[in-house]
Amino acid sequence: MTRPLDPGTPGRFRHHRRLDVLIPTRNRPAELAVTLSGLAAQEGVPGFGVVVSDQSDGDPAYAHPAAATMVRALRHRGHPVLLTRRLPRRGLAEHRSYLLAQSAADAVLCLDDDVWLEPGALSRLVTALDELGCGFVGNAVHGLSYADDVRPETHQHYEEWTGPPVPERIQPGTPEWHRASIHPAANLLHVTEKLDLAADEWRAYKISWIGGCVLYDRAKLVEAGGFDFWERLPERHQGEDVAAQLAVLERHGGAGVLPSGAYHLESPTTVTERDVEAWEVVLSESPAEV
Repeated sequence: MTRPLDPGTPGRFRHHRRLDVLIPTRNRPAELAVTLSGLAAQEGVPGFGVVVSDQSDGDPAYAHPAAATMVRALRHRGHPVLLTRRLPRRGLAEHRSYLLAQSAADAVLCLDDDVWLEPGALSRLVTALDELGCGFVGNAVHGLSYADDVRPETHQHYEEWTGPPVPERIQPGTPEWHRASIHPAANLLHVTEKLDLAADEWRAYKISWIGGCVLYDRAKLVEAGGFDFWERLPERHQGEDVAAQLAVLERHGGAGVLPSGAYHLESPTTVTERDVEAWEVVLSESPAEV
């Protein structure tokens, strides 16, 4: 039988470091174990921290022996891990806002609890954020069950940055908004295959938003408001990541990174009540462009 797992404390965890990974989770012990296993195998970013915040209906997902073992593996490899519970639930944006408040790192990776990162993915994202100097970079997730489903009509939305990303005001209905069409299924995987990149080569491309795996410059995310808009939302919402990214894009720019080392586990969502799009609320409250 596995021994009790030390959850850690916010006071011991919240110290300045290069990077923290922020993972919200609910009712997904198996998926969380896989997500943590991907982090435990990362190289090139020593000492990054991990915060897991659980909102499960029963026991926290990190109490499952498989997830607990990956927590121990991360700590054994020199990565501080903080395990918390955030109840009662107040919605996705509040949960991400809580996670962000646990970190004092230079950069934060908002990672969903159903994403496996291949070795090298984290180092590549950190390199891209440092070199591009923008507000965030991200790896859109691949759905490998769609690997044989090639959709060439979506590839037209792929456009590389030829220099550092610049701030952009992205609005629904514009051509820029439809850049997100490159991200579903395995579309991005097929674009990457056509590029035939060298082993250590990566590209930055223009995005409207990215789901699942986004690395922010923490100061720039906080300056743009972070996820503080949660107080203006009903609990049953989605699109909180979109709202935050649109705010950062407008002030500091952002980019997707190829190749993506993020793979979606394709498990059913545990957030089934999604009455409101957070980004619609936030955009409706923003001053009109002059």
